[in-house]
Amino acid sequence: MVAGEQVSAWRPQVPGVVEVFHAHFTEHAYPMHVHDVWTLLIVDDGAVRYDLDRHERGTPGDTVSLLPPQVAHNGSPATAHGFRKRVLYLDLSQLDASLIGPAVDDPDLVDPLLRRRVGQLHTALADWGDELEAQSRLALIRERLHTHLRPRLVTPVRAAVRGVAHRLRDLLDARLHEGVTLDEAALLLNAHPTHLIRAFSGAFGIAPHQYLMARRVDRARRLLLDGRPPGQVAADAGFYDQSHLNRHFKRIVGTTPGRFR
Repeated sequence: MVAGEQVSAWRPQVPGVVEVFHAHFTEHAYPMHVHDVWTLLIVDDGAVRYDLDRHERGTPGDTVSLLPPQVAHNGSPATAHGFRKRVLYLDLSQLDASLIGPAVDDPDLVDPLLRRRVGQLHTALADWGDELEAQSRLALIRERLHTHLRPRLVTPVRAAVRGVAHRLRDLLDARLHEGVTLDEAALLLNAHPTHLIRAFSGAFGIAPHQYLMARRVDRARRLLLDGRPPGQVAADAGFYDQSHLNRHFKRIVGTTPGRFR
């Protein structure tokens, strides 16, 4: 690899995400190739030019590019200093094969909200223990991609249904330690995942994953005040590990668990 170029990749524990791939390339050029999954791409620095279905395309910094499976494409730097990109590979459970045609016609989407959400999803996927947040953000991204690929009249969103929001809160309270996946909550409450997120946020002014983490931090505070060490508190309060506790605790409380204790 050329000096200065970097690559990292991992498989998160989030259904539908096959791989997360981050790269900084200064000279590397991809040959024509295909994937069997969807490629959701944002470029943080520089730009990429690529060919898709015999048309030249590009990814300036304000776009989200969605490259469909089984359609050949290549890629190379479009600026002298190369490019820095973040990629999500999504399986067909997120976007089915019927959307391949529309994606070929218009793969580069200028949508600031979508781009911001994709960036937030990457942040969530980088942190073990934040799978509920990642699933929630992925559901909203999937919905917005469907809106782009299947344009339709936008109907007003109904007011959040109080019942399902409160039932989800009860479920999160009951599963405070072990947690619950978004798909599992949707199945248990007989509601669509994105409807659950919107109903909960509309009723309580906070996303489900934020509520769950805030409740866990509250429990951690009480355990720390009882004199328990942070390492034990992390497990007892439902966090993935001590670094997971530290990250959320400091964000909410303003100090580390150790200093708080």
